[in-house]
Amino acid sequence: MSGQRWAGLGIAFALVSGLLVGCSGEEEPAAAPKATVIAPGRPGEPNKTITAGPTSAKPPTAAEITFVQMMIPHHQQALEMSVLAPKQASDAKVKSLAERIDVSQGAEISVMQSWLRRQPGGRPGGGHGGHGGHGAPSAAASHAGMPGMATPEEMARLQAAQGEEFDRLYLTLMIKHHEGALTMANDVLSKDGTDVTVQELAKDVLTTQRAEIVRMRDLLRE
Repeated sequence: MSGQRWAGLGIAFALVSGLLVGCSGEEEPAAAPKATVIAPGRPGEPNKTITAGPTSAKPPTAAEITFVQMMIPHHQQALEMSVLAPKQASDAKVKSLAERIDVSQGAEISVMQSWLRRQPGGRPGGGHGGHGGHGAPSAAASHAGMPGMATPEEMARLQAAQGEEFDRLYLTLMIKHHEGALTMANDVLSKDGTDVTVQELAKDVLTTQRAEIVRMRDLLRE
């Protein structure tokens, strides 16, 4: 197994370990901070110490739920693109990048689906089915309006491309795809969110995908 593969698996493990805290069906949401205050007693009675503040965390906002529902198929298309690289890319650096995206975004899909199942009426969406929806209907077909999504025509061109043509097209489409994810993450972070898992996921998307955009632009210039 290559060093890059081990690095990708390490990133995925850290992501799942961190973001799945509180996401399993066995766990309850973390309680919100509380404070103790002194309440005056009735005449002749001692003062009482009571606990003030909410007793449980606030539910996620509609914007946070929508973000997760949209990001699952968005990530799935990235996996549909990346799974082609081992056989169709010519540049080892492109193959390595695609493998990293496949591992990390596959882990994020698992986190998001687990989180969404816990929400009232939440629908995980998509067909991750163990590995990012490989073999499932293309995410582009039903979510073409999301920022950065490749069109069915662009996906068909990528699926038919080989060698250097694939490398160039994959990087070009994935840069646009990542930029769309940044738009979605910035949008949910600009609102008053309440869910720690979603806020951390959005921040991770910004950090990881910004760095990958820089890397992909460098590869296009080589």
